[in-house]
Amino acid sequence: MSGLPVPRVEVHESAADLATAVAGALLRVLTVRQAAGETPDIALTGGTIADKIHREIARLGPGSDVDWTRVSFFWGDERFVAPDSDDRNARQARQAFLDAIGVDPARVHEIPSTADADSVDAAATAYAETVRSMGTGNFDVLMLGVGPDGHVASLFPGFPQLQVDDAIAVGVTGSPKPPPERVTLTFPALNRSDEVWFVVSGVDKAEAVGRALAAQPPGVQEIPATGVRGRMETIWFLDRDAASQVP
Repeated sequence: MSGLPVPRVEVHESAADLATAVAGALLRVLTVRQAAGETPDIALTGGTIADKIHREIARLGPGSDVDWTRVSFFWGDERFVAPDSDDRNARQARQAFLDAIGVDPARVHEIPSTADADSVDAAATAYAETVRSMGTGNFDVLMLGVGPDGHVASLFPGFPQLQVDDAIAVGVTGSPKPPPERVTLTFPALNRSDEVWFVVSGVDKAEAVGRALAAQPPGVQEIPATGVRGRMETIWFLDRDAASQVP
C-alpha cells in the first residue's frame, strides 16, 4: 500500500477514554464534511468497544452541529442471523444511538438478515447492490475492530474471502468466531475509504495490534488488519491494554 499515509496511533488510558475520543473525532469529521456540502457515508463496526463509542455519540451528538438527517450509515460486516438477534451489529447500533438522535431511517443501510435473504451469499449480493446504489463510491470514515487473531470485519486469517478482488461483499461460512455465517465487505470495498479508524480495546487484542503495527508486519493471510488503509488517513485508536505490545 505504498503511497498511502503512514498509520497514526492514538493511545488512551481506558476504554471509556477511547470511546469518548472516537465519538468526538467522528462528530468533528461529520461537521466538517457537512459544512462542505457533503452527506457523509460512515461504515460502523460492532463489538464491546463499538457499543461504548455509539453510546458516547448518543451522549455528545445532540449538542453537536451535525445534521443527523444528512449522514448515511453502512456496516463493514454483519452476522447472518435473525433481525432481532442480539448478535446483530445493526441492532446494537440502533439501540445505542441510531434510534435516539434523529438519523433518517432511509439513510441506515443494514446488511440483510435471515428474514431478508434465503442464504448468506444472497445477503452478500443484495448488500453489494445497496452499497453500489446508495453510497457515494467511498466511505468518509470506516470503523473497524480487530480480533485477537487479527481479523477485521469478517475477514479471517487463512479464509478464501481474503483473496476476493472482484466483489463488494461476500458471504462467510464456518466463521471461527460464532455465529458461523456472516456477510463482510471485501478488501477492495473497505479500502475505498477516506479515513480508516481501527478501534481496539483490551489486552487480548494486544498481540494482534503489535504484529499489525510492526516495522515489518505479516501479510493479510496472517493478520488481515494489515490489508486495510485509508486513502487520506489511517488511525489506530487504542486503549492502554491494546497498545501494550505496540513497538
